[in-house]
Amino acid sequence: MLNAVDSTIAPAPAATTPAASAQPAAGADRVLFVLAALAQHGAPITVRELVARTGLPKSTLYRQLMLLKRWGFVLESDGEYAPGPISLQLALGFDMASHLAREALPDMRLLAQQSDESVGLVVAVKDHAVCLEMVESRQSLRCSFEKGRGVPLRAGASAKSLLAFMRDEARERLVRAQCEPAEAEQLLQELAAIRDTGYAVSEGEVDPGVWGVSAPLFSRRAKADALGSITLMVPATRRQGREGALIDMTVAAAMRISARLQSY
Repeated sequence: MLNAVDSTIAPAPAATTPAASAQPAAGADRVLFVLAALAQHGAPITVRELVARTGLPKSTLYRQLMLLKRWGFVLESDGEYAPGPISLQLALGFDMASHLAREALPDMRLLAQQSDESVGLVVAVKDHAVCLEMVESRQSLRCSFEKGRGVPLRAGASAKSLLAFMRDEARERLVRAQCEPAEAEQLLQELAAIRDTGYAVSEGEVDPGVWGVSAPLFSRRAKADALGSITLMVPATRRQGREGALIDMTVAAAMRISARLQSY
């Protein structure tokens, strides 16, 4: 979106432990309440200890633990409970996202300085393109894609870059789930062309008046799937006559970031 003034971000509320918060009433909340208590304990824990930490009745705790065990979020050994393999996968995903943002930021800042425009780091989360990190332009009229914001994974340079460099079966499934048949065929052809050029360009597909170019990021472990994309966002009135240079800058920045990610 276009911003004419600087925005501010309110500080996040202080984190609380499960024991410090009110007991949840809904079943889904209770499951997450128990999982949070397990994660924050940092070591295997008994049901008796969980009762003390959460204040939940033992019968309720057993029901929640059985559900978490069935889904792989919890493991049980000798009467003690600890986070299971699915919880580990979530942790690894968080670690990867943090690593990606850390490795991308230096070149995102350099690209923002070279272009005097805004640069975002986006990743695919289910059927959405989500902004993981953002470097704002210094200009008063600038494009901004707020951290944490997600848009459907079907329109705009960011989404198309992520889709184009996704595994064939995943790309096909997502496109056909979100589009009518004729529209899906057209989008799949466009994504094939994006794979040939190595970047995606769009104008006004997500936010009116915004031109963007997006290039994928790869690591050694994820050669078939892009880990994410960096997107240069420019007010359409400022991109005229600069498109070629802006594309070259963005692709070069993505290549430098990918080179650093090869060790991960």
